[in-house]
Amino acid sequence: MKSALEIKSDISYKSAGKFEETRFEKIHNEIFKNSVEASKVVAQEIAQLIRSKQENNQSCVLGLATGSSPVKVYEELVRMHREEGLSFSNVITFNLDEYYPMSRESNKSYFHFMHEHLFNHIDIKPENINIPDGTVTIDEINQYCIDYEMNIKNAGGLDFQLLGIGRTGHVGFNEPGSHINSGTRIITLDHITRIDASSDFNGIDNVPKRAITMGVSTILRSKRIVLMAWGQNKADIIKRTIQGEISSIIPATFLQNHCNATFVLDQSAASELTRFKTPWLVGECIWTQELKSKAIVWLCQKTKQSILKLTDRDYNNNGMSDLLAQEGSAYDMNINMFNVLQHTITGWPGGKPNTDDSFRPERANPAIKRIILFSPHPDDDVISMGGTFSKLIKQGHDIHVVYQTSGNIAVTDDEALKFAEVCSDFIGTDGTDINFKEVIAFLNNKSENQIDSLEVRKLKGLIRRRESYAAVRYIGLKDENVHFLDLPFYETGQVKKNPLGQVDVEIVKDIITKIKPHQVFAAGDLADPHGTHEVCLNAIFAAMGALKSQLFMNDCWLWLYRGAWHEWDIHEIDMAVPLSPSEVLLKRHAILYHQSQKDRVMFQGNDSREFWVRAEDRNKNTAILYDDLGLAEYEAIEAFKRFDY
Repeated sequence: MKSALEIKSDISYKSAGKFEETRFEKIHNEIFKNSVEASKVVAQEIAQLIRSKQENNQSCVLGLATGSSPVKVYEELVRMHREEGLSFSNVITFNLDEYYPMSRESNKSYFHFMHEHLFNHIDIKPENINIPDGTVTIDEINQYCIDYEMNIKNAGGLDFQLLGIGRTGHVGFNEPGSHINSGTRIITLDHITRIDASSDFNGIDNVPKRAITMGVSTILRSKRIVLMAWGQNKADIIKRTIQGEISSIIPATFLQNHCNATFVLDQSAASELTRFKTPWLVGECIWTQELKSKAIVWLCQKTKQSILKLTDRDYNNNGMSDLLAQEGSAYDMNINMFNVLQHTITGWPGGKPNTDDSFRPERANPAIKRIILFSPHPDDDVISMGGTFSKLIKQGHDIHVVYQTSGNIAVTDDEALKFAEVCSDFIGTDGTDINFKEVIAFLNNKSENQIDSLEVRKLKGLIRRRESYAAVRYIGLKDENVHFLDLPFYETGQVKKNPLGQVDVEIVKDIITKIKPHQVFAAGDLADPHGTHEVCLNAIFAAMGALKSQLFMNDCWLWLYRGAWHEWDIHEIDMAVPLSPSEVLLKRHAILYHQSQKDRVMFQGNDSREFWVRAEDRNKNTAILYDDLGLAEYEAIEAFKRFDY
């Protein structure tokens, strides 16, 4: 059997940074710029394996995964089938798992997922598809699982196993506590796993509590294993899996025992690995300004000292002696770093008029700026930068808030029914293009897998729209400066969205061209559980890139905000906007105008707090970090990073 490194050269993995063995890492991993690039390479390996088996007149046995991680791999395999003639006629597949109980007809089933994303689009023989059956009776399930294992064995064993990883460290549905010798079986799902799946089931109460899964030993018998992980949400569990001790508490660590396993990661998922998080602990570094800032902030947090109190000994004792030698003295380095951070702080996010702006994050001129605040959902504006939004209005700037999607899928059926019943009782069907009696009938008779009717989606979108008007009116924005794009990629009526299209980009281009902004604020928080933020940001990047030659774009700066799920690290912040206690309270009240998103957030990710609590805690924590570093003490801080498009 080939080693992981030999396999690596065969499949031409080209990572963002050359893989280097370190004393911290125990599993071979490859890092890519993004999941699209990585998924294509994984698909190429699978295709190469299929073709090599075909040349030898052999079956190719694949173990397949579900979830968001492998979707782009399946898309690429389908493309290769259609455009390059890749045949799956010799392929036998075994899926890792299925919810229990679960009907195959349900659009929540993995049977449905696999056919939607792969099997319906290729020439695989139906009899060669094996997916655990979520309808097997409980008294038959033990024998069913034994038979599933035997079917894998009789097929010749798994040639290739594709894996994702859950936040609990599960592979398949092997939750914490799973034994290394475990086989295919029924298992109770961890609460965190059910929380992560809750958005797909419209609430945790609808998520099955059990599942059928291949066992750890079944997976480890695979000849080749590739585990994929994308995004910041997976960074912590990836570090614990790759660098931690083998333990049933994190079942994915058992992969350390496999001689032919590779983790394929994007940069966000790899960001907590020691060689990326604190590379000075691994070896010599090229000390860029960004890396120096990152290291000094880390050193302050580790030693619990402010910047100006760091000593030569602190640097030498924490793997940064080469930086100290390069810079000459801790004193000079500390002063420089203090000034860098000090210059990020401003109460004038649109620039302070008639002032030297040499060391300010924004330009003084023009004194009154045209500004676009892009908000992916109809509440990201006030959640992530409500205080800054208010300052920009008070300081006289011509700011326009642009909501990129309707946000209709984030409104619960109960909430929509409440509004429909009130409207029906009050005005009947007069004066509106929504037939509320039809909406009420639809919602009262809606089946489990049914997509909302157009009328229901209109109502849910209208609820979000009116909440948005109320929120921005509260902080002082005029109605004529509010825009709703309703980008088509989002309007599917279900959690799964369409890919970003040229029509979406053109709509964003049109609003930018109309306003000709000096500043654009956009959501750079890509931890959104269903990727809407990323698609919306890509639409802005594509639009601004296409408009770059326009004269007005020479004066347009792009600022990225976070705050709904994560905040920028201190060393990443280019503009820190302090908030007073009254501005924090104003921001809270603006968020609370989004009543449909209060108490029952449908897509909150791995954070159970309400959005206003998350935002407040993050803003206050950022202020505490600045204070701990020895800078001014503020009630809260909203943070931004400038992006050169």
